[in-house]
Amino acid sequence: MTDVAESKQDRIARRQVDKFDARRTELAVATLHTLAELGYARTSLREIAQNSEFSHGVLHYYFADKRDLITEAVRQYEVVCVTRYDEVVASATTPEQLRDEFVAMFFDTLGQDATLHRLWYDLRNQSLFDESFRADVLEIDSHREAMVWRVISRYAELRAGEPASSPAAAYVTLDGVFQRALLHHLAGNTETVAKLRGELPEVIDLLVGDAGSGSTS
Repeated sequence: MTDVAESKQDRIARRQVDKFDARRTELAVATLHTLAELGYARTSLREIAQNSEFSHGVLHYYFADKRDLITEAVRQYEVVCVTRYDEVVASATTPEQLRDEFVAMFFDTLGQDATLHRLWYDLRNQSLFDESFRADVLEIDSHREAMVWRVISRYAELRAGEPASSPAAAYVTLDGVFQRALLHHLAGNTETVAKLRGELPEVIDLLVGDAGSGSTS
């Protein structure tokens, strides 16, 4: 009877944890756009509550502080973000199709989700100063690196070539283009964004070499 009682208590405890985690996820997703608009430096749990439908008490119950909430919100966004290009990778039958559709999606999401991307870079910059963010940021960054590598490795395969860089180098190259384009998009510099869009296919080509050229990984 003792084992049965303990097993039942364990199931109840697990359900309570699952409900708590599910509610955290729900709140993080619901406040994501508010966080993206305000940014890290301008927010507190109270300010987030004032700009959302949730009370300060509710947010404080589920999150220790704004760092906890922002990290969880970015994590939930990245769950979707890191699979954004997978359909293009799976459906492309020519290197030109993959490259062109990737470039189109790359700049479409930059325009459509600019404030959310800005929040990610805000969090990543904060991790340089605040160690409490660092492990989460590095984990998210590794998922983004893998996302980019799926594109580059498939592009190389379709070209019957080989990646000309390591996954890390490919990621920082494309991420650098994206961050610069985002900055100019937010500044209203449409000509610079258009120029970067026009140059991105050439950048992608530089990341893939001929068969036998090898990778630096």
